[in-house]
Amino acid sequence: MIRAWLVDDEQLAVKKLTRMLEATGRVEVVGSNADPAAALDEIADVDVLFLDIEMPGMNGFELLSRLEVKPLVVFTTAYDQYAVKAFEVNGTDYLLKPVTAEALERALTKIEKAKAAPPPDYQAMIERLTAALHTGRSYPKRLPSRLGDRIQFVDVEAVTYFFAEGKLTYAVSHGKNYVVDDSIIQLEGKLDPAQFQRIHRSYLVNLSAVQELHTWFTGKMVARLNDAARTELPIARERVKALKDRLGF
Repeated sequence: MIRAWLVDDEQLAVKKLTRMLEATGRVEVVGSNADPAAALDEIADVDVLFLDIEMPGMNGFELLSRLEVKPLVVFTTAYDQYAVKAFEVNGTDYLLKPVTAEALERALTKIEKAKAAPPPDYQAMIERLTAALHTGRSYPKRLPSRLGDRIQFVDVEAVTYFFAEGKLTYAVSHGKNYVVDDSIIQLEGKLDPAQFQRIHRSYLVNLSAVQELHTWFTGKMVARLNDAARTELPIARERVKALKDRLGF
């Protein structure tokens, strides 16, 4: 039996997929959650994770990148057929919503074969998928920032980095902080991935602002920016390789 975990912010979708999986007689659903943040601490000892991509608070890519032990993954997605080509090109298994019994059976057969194979490089896969799914999209050139009764606009190209502090998200431009409505996760999905890279759960950096990378005495890596303050931003260990790849070394 394939041991499976399900994560989807739509509770009805979780219940439907659970019924379909159990009806195959090939799967034991050992857990599920409609809250991706809560699921992060619960997923353990499973063969496959059926994972939605677009979820509030934490998308499927981020959840996967933060799992210490990564099972096989089948993405469940409502992306259109054009965007789904990104999954096919990257050799990633997916189920297009609404899920059909035939598609589910094919996915389970792939899972059974993949269980004996070496695990894929998920971080590299996530980076490729994110870039591919953004291909052909238009990106905002300005973002609104509310200041009392006024709304001013921040030029995206002039933003050196975004950071989250408490319940607020800030854009840093020309040494000033501007409050923006979107969370770091939402900005990661909204902005051009060729220009902005997530380096930490609280930081999204403009790649053109990165002047150098260096290691602290503790072994942690930081990105030093080319702004007047010579700002140093921490880089999460699991994001170092992706940042180096994006910077071309």
